[in-house]
Amino acid sequence: MRTKILILGIFLGLSFIILGCDKRIYYCDDCFPCTPKGLYGITGDERVYLYWEENDEEDFDEYWVYRRRDGESHYRRIGRTTIAEYVDKNVVNGRTYLYRVSAVNWYGDESDLSEPAFDTPRPEGWDEIIQDFNRYPNSSGFDFSREQVVRYDDPRCDIYLEYYDGIFYLCVRDAETDIQDFGYKDDIDSVDYSPEVGWSALWCVEVIKGHSYIIWTRDDHYAKLRVADFTRSYGILFDWAYQVDPGNQELKPGPPKLTDLRKEKEIGGKINLEENRGKR
Repeated sequence: MRTKILILGIFLGLSFIILGCDKRIYYCDDCFPCTPKGLYGITGDERVYLYWEENDEEDFDEYWVYRRRDGESHYRRIGRTTIAEYVDKNVVNGRTYLYRVSAVNWYGDESDLSEPAFDTPRPEGWDEIIQDFNRYPNSSGFDFSREQVVRYDDPRCDIYLEYYDGIFYLCVRDAETDIQDFGYKDDIDSVDYSPEVGWSALWCVEVIKGHSYIIWTRDDHYAKLRVADFTRSYGILFDWAYQVDPGNQELKPGPPKLTDLRKEKEIGGKINLEENRGKR
């Protein structure tokens, strides 16, 4: 009987171990792993964090991670990992990257590539302080592009702080820059994407501890900040992030939806981003 089973196993391209008379564990050396699912990216500063669902095959060995950059026509393998996560540190802020992942078994059989996920890393910072422009004009504004505190009247200033009648306000430098209150958020990463509507018509918003704010700059860049606390010297303490890719509203993506990924092109060329709201 065992001989017949062994012959049948060889005919079907199967290898297995016989345990006793009735208990058998089968391993398929000609079966491909399941394609990994749920790939998504988390935006970082000069890095991209990738996550996906784990494969549960008994003969699973590792994952292979692939990446395609703007202007490239095909994916290249950039890494291997035995867990369902990977950090790509070889990236440039403001450049968009497409990722796919495959699963490999003990025999070297590789699954199909996963559905793509895209990401555009961007700079960020923590514990920045700006102060009331009436009392401390030299440290009242912030320029996201230079990642530094500036005067409120600096030509490249994006936002500045005003304290008036017991209330703090975040104000934009000019009418070509927009701001909106995005409400209370647990941390800076809770804001993932800039909306197209909701901008303040007054060019100022009240500062509330724990609230996040989104800024659309005069040169078509998006930024965000979260107010962590108030300081004793008429200032605020905040964390921030800035998207250096013009017109890109992505500030930290959640799990991808293919219909929202600007549908990747398998030929070269820059990813087509959706049109932003009408220009000023």
